[in-house]
Amino acid sequence: MNLHEYQAKKLFSEYGIQVPKGNIASSADEAKQVAKELGGESWVVKAQVHAGGRGKGGGVKRVSGIPELEQVVDQMLGSQLVTHQTGPDGLPINKVLIEYLSSIEKELYLGALVDRASGRIVFMASPMGGMDIEEVAANQPEQIFTVSVNPIVGLQPYQCRQIAFGIGLVGSQVKQLTQTMNGLYRLFVEKDLSLIEINPLIITTQEELLALDAKINVDDNALYRQPELADLRDPTQEDEREYRAKQHELNYVTLNGNIGCMVNGAGLAMATMDLIKLHGGEPANFLDVGGGITSERVVEAFKLVISDENVNAILVNIFGGIVRCDLIAEGIIKAMKEVQLSIPVVVRLEGTNVDRGLQLLDESGLTVITASDLSDAATKVVKEAGRVA
Repeated sequence: MNLHEYQAKKLFSEYGIQVPKGNIASSADEAKQVAKELGGESWVVKAQVHAGGRGKGGGVKRVSGIPELEQVVDQMLGSQLVTHQTGPDGLPINKVLIEYLSSIEKELYLGALVDRASGRIVFMASPMGGMDIEEVAANQPEQIFTVSVNPIVGLQPYQCRQIAFGIGLVGSQVKQLTQTMNGLYRLFVEKDLSLIEINPLIITTQEELLALDAKINVDDNALYRQPELADLRDPTQEDEREYRAKQHELNYVTLNGNIGCMVNGAGLAMATMDLIKLHGGEPANFLDVGGGITSERVVEAFKLVISDENVNAILVNIFGGIVRCDLIAEGIIKAMKEVQLSIPVVVRLEGTNVDRGLQLLDESGLTVITASDLSDAATKVVKEAGRVA
């Protein structure tokens, strides 16, 4: 789960990490009030969306004076911000962050993530902040400095100094970076995070380290023990179907094809998509309904699949190991009647009570195309999708 910049900066402040003065606004009047509280004549207006590249997309603007502030805020709020990370439709801007203008001497990069290979938290830093860190890593890997934290002893002072010297910090800056890294490490562990980024981490003209930007990803699997973070989820920044799927404990990812997939088991779902592509089709989604599938979840799964207007055929591929195939068939019949499907549905069932399940489908009076195996199912659904298209 992603957090907005203003939410991440609030957490930063709680853990002793210095951030610019600022506040959130959802209207021009609120922005005006924030600016007056901050003082000065110039501020930065930052669109709050879950995507990088906001500056290049017009989502970060420097303004001078209240009239320009109100104009820019009015233009941003309610619009869609398109960046290289959002896709062509962009993401809605419902809030903006108004910040005091910081005096920048130098821009750095600082981040932390979980290294799956070592099972440890790794800090990364670079003297080349403000740029895409992927580009720096690809083109100038010598400018990336890393330390791996042993979970038994935690982050050590010498590791902070190692990072500080690598990115060219001196004097009091080293102490400030140590404080920042210790705060980030405690935040990472205590809040079950999967990623933290500060890009840029700036050195001001007053020689202070300041987190000018903030990005936090929370581990979805740990949200059950982080209810206060779960409450910060912004569904307007997520794909609507993917968000609805989470509410029904379904694993759904939107893709660009025209063949809807409904499968139980992540491995089987990926194999199903591979077979569809092998036979010349394009899957419209990844949808794993899970092992403990029920008729109610089948109904919700069908609703999710057909809510994509690009879908013109559906492949249901269920292995009845934990759940019997006849119960799955009953769910499919109930779902098709409830949502009144008008597009072809190909069903492949295998497992416990498969014969009874296929019999129920045949006797349902619905237009269901059954398949003998996965290749047969993929061939049939690709053919049907092509016929509808």
